[in-house]
Amino acid sequence: MLRVKRGDRVAFEELIAKYQQPVLNFVYRLLPDASEAEDLAQGVFVQVWKSAARYQPSAKFSTWLFTIARNLCLNEFRRRSRHPAESLDAPAHANTDEPRGHGLEDGRATAAPDKLLRGELEAKVAEAVAALPENQRTALVLWQRDELAYEDIAEVLDCSLSAVKSLIHRARETLRARLKPYLLTGEWQVGETEEDR
Repeated sequence: MLRVKRGDRVAFEELIAKYQQPVLNFVYRLLPDASEAEDLAQGVFVQVWKSAARYQPSAKFSTWLFTIARNLCLNEFRRRSRHPAESLDAPAHANTDEPRGHGLEDGRATAAPDKLLRGELEAKVAEAVAALPENQRTALVLWQRDELAYEDIAEVLDCSLSAVKSLIHRARETLRARLKPYLLTGEWQVGETEEDR
């Protein structure tokens, strides 16, 4: 990033090559629309280039990068709440045009029952994650998918280490409560769980 700060385009291309997929995965988990996630992920790198002159290596580069990604996602959530163009009640991952590298399969592509069930379960997990409060969802995604340390997540979320641990714990407990009935019965409960109230 220090080379990028000096205007080195080759270094910038190297950063994109290294972090493009992790950023896309992160954005997609927060904003489960494939085309918008790709646009936002590109926007993250545009912002990195524009902000390069102000970059200070006071933290890990990845922490700074995911902070930019989170802020752009928050701006998108705010924009959507001011200008709702489509139903916010649409289930997560209803769009089958998934970005590469997410490991989600289109259940219609095969008739194998185990693949269909796995695809259905992945969709339910994604829906449950999308329904988490923003800070819980972000902390969980950064910890689980992007494998950031608690200290780095605390910097991205601008909160204490104990708050990060609490957010991840509450997110996991909420997911467990939402998914357990589905795993036991196959029935999906729409709405709040007891823990949400």
